[in-house]
Amino acid sequence: DEMASILVVDDERDVVTLIKFLLEKDGHTVSTAYNGAEALEMLFAAAPKPDLVILDVMMPQVDGYTASRKLADNPATRPVPIIILTAKGQMKDLFDSSPNVASYVEKPFDPKTLRETVKTILAKKK
Repeated sequence: DEMASILVVDDERDVVTLIKFLLEKDGHTVSTAYNGAEALEMLFAAAPKPDLVILDVMMPQVDGYTASRKLADNPATRPVPIIILTAKGQMKDLFDSSPNVASYVEKPFDPKTLRETVKTILAKKK
């Protein structure tokens, strides 16, 4: 399996810690951000861009909707696939127009589901 660099963005630190642990166990390199504004700053500055972003919807400052849209609007970050973390029942239709959103994972998530989703998207990206 190819190792990837992944950015995890969530304002809940224990969620970030858990995802980081799971993905590092699979051999990926994980960087973290705790709000959308921080994530955008990191992503626009990053060279090379990460292979994947895992982005929570509900965050202070810049939420997941806004962040994914800003990433889609920028040619440098548009190709980076995004997995959206949504609470049960949160509206997915808002994302239907985002070409960069590759998948959704509902919270509370099953670690195995998350890891398989990541694997699938990275395999497609090759």
